[in-house]
Amino acid sequence: MRLTLAVLLAAQPAFGVSLWSSADGSRYWALDAALKWSALSSHAPDAPLLYPKRWSAAVLGRGRLALRGQAAADLHVRLAYEQRVRAVSTGAGAGGGVGILVPESRAPYRLRQLDAALATGDNAAYRHELDRAFVAWRLGSGELQIGRQAIGWGRGVLFGAVDIFAPFNPLESDREWRRGVDALRVSVPLADRFSLDAVAACGESVDESAFVGRLYGHSGALDGELLLGRRRGDRFVGTAASMRIRGAEMHGELASFKTPATEEGEVVLKALWGGSYAWDTQGGLLLVGEYHFSGFGVSDIAELAAAPYLARLIQGDAQILGRHAGAVQLSQGITGTLPRTLGWLFSPLDGSGVLTGAVTWIFSDALTLAASAYWP
Repeated sequence: MRLTLAVLLAAQPAFGVSLWSSADGSRYWALDAALKWSALSSHAPDAPLLYPKRWSAAVLGRGRLALRGQAAADLHVRLAYEQRVRAVSTGAGAGGGVGILVPESRAPYRLRQLDAALATGDNAAYRHELDRAFVAWRLGSGELQIGRQAIGWGRGVLFGAVDIFAPFNPLESDREWRRGVDALRVSVPLADRFSLDAVAACGESVDESAFVGRLYGHSGALDGELLLGRRRGDRFVGTAASMRIRGAEMHGELASFKTPATEEGEVVLKALWGGSYAWDTQGGLLLVGEYHFSGFGVSDIAELAAAPYLARLIQGDAQILGRHAGAVQLSQGITGTLPRTLGWLFSPLDGSGVLTGAVTWIFSDALTLAASAYWP
């Protein structure tokens, strides 16, 4: 009963072309471009419901254009348009890159998806998407951002309790671009050590939207934040903090969700505790460990097919299938041209999990190759 996955990612990092600039450089327009190609091969366990065929393959190609500009002294504009081609082998099922490659599910908190198919086939799809489209306006010491933008909160490396907008899957191989959400965001500094964020992330209805306030502060080696609001039908309270202790870093998150009456009005908790330590040796060595609890996970495998759980999973509320998960990750050569990572995501209850490994070759500013493996 083995599952082995391998991912090859070839990327041409974003390179910028200046389109126009004023004489004093205070206003400009520039275009960035990036190309990525991923190939995945998997050998699945004998579970026909999830994996109709033991061997499967998937490929994903992405091309992205990003326009950035400063239209005035206090006004910035960002746009990002992406095209992607995905193909999977017949009968791949969950082995076709689910949880590993960029998902094809609908993005949360969008008035309109602006993500459509240009061409589709039985095992392939060619799509395009507007993933960024926002303006940022400086208002004195504060800032207003409106439009499709990326918002990520919390301290977690692989898991998250307060990252509520568009969280990554813990096993996702490419985390460079978080999916954009349609939002109005206001950031106001309250003092030298405190600031306030207010975010209205809009879905297709009020019941699919989020309205959250965030108070952030720091003092010396400690920083933290408090969050309060409503997202979809849940009332939400959360906190996150991190601290440096003798060269180590410790972080934690805690969130409480009061679900709607349609889900029996439960109070659901999510928590995260973790830490990291870095050594200035062998090109940089970083050790990260995290534990995650999610009340949205299932305690019995029979609940996986339940409609409420599937809805939460699709929305990104349940990053893990169960309720408990741990992770250990060791990275070497993080400051060089050949970084390597070894990780283990596991269940603290029975020790089952996934061993991951990745090697990245940075040939130049224009070409990067990464190989990843997941076992079992």
